[in-house]
Amino acid sequence: MITAEQKPIQEIRETIAPFKRILVLGCGSCVAECAAGGEKETGMLASTLRMAAKMEGRDVLIQEKTLDRQCVRDFVILLDDMIERYDAVLSLGCGAGVQAVADMFPEIPVIPALNTEFLGETKDQGYWVENCLGCGECMLYSFGGVCPLARCSKQLLNGPCGGSMAGKCEVREDLPCAWQLIIDRLDKFGGLDRLERIYPPKDWSKKQGGGPRKIVREDQQR
Repeated sequence: MITAEQKPIQEIRETIAPFKRILVLGCGSCVAECAAGGEKETGMLASTLRMAAKMEGRDVLIQEKTLDRQCVRDFVILLDDMIERYDAVLSLGCGAGVQAVADMFPEIPVIPALNTEFLGETKDQGYWVENCLGCGECMLYSFGGVCPLARCSKQLLNGPCGGSMAGKCEVREDLPCAWQLIIDRLDKFGGLDRLERIYPPKDWSKKQGGGPRKIVREDQQR
């Protein structure tokens, strides 16, 4: 899932300062899972902003709404009947959600309230870990289900660097060595022969350099 964290409240207040009627817009998908932009967080942020405005004696209308997903047109279109009431939208969606709302309603500023972080896994309640870069050419089979690009601090594709000790990365004592994990998993599944291949440098053109990527599935289109 996409993870995010809320921007500092002072930064948020500065970006919305010019506006008098603000819709604080949450997203019930990824950012709700990581406790950054769901209905609860949206309500808390709206309440905080209302309180701050009141303490400053500012006459500002701040209301909130949460969509199931900000990045899906079928959900964003639900704002059609209400968007004209506001001067700005403060979005608690990921970067894709902010842009989706802005594309749908180009006549109104859409301001991000979150910093989008990474593609990650929920390890435990309140604990998320990056494990995918969205490189466009998944190699997890070759490396036993452990991505060396996302999880090796040096993004090595042809074996460990030699700096790890006791299964921990030299970069941080609490960070498992990705290559130790790769070797252990391949050994467990009888797949160590996959490491006999020499892997060329990653072709990053599949991720960047050619403009925004897209997926088109004609069988899914109306």
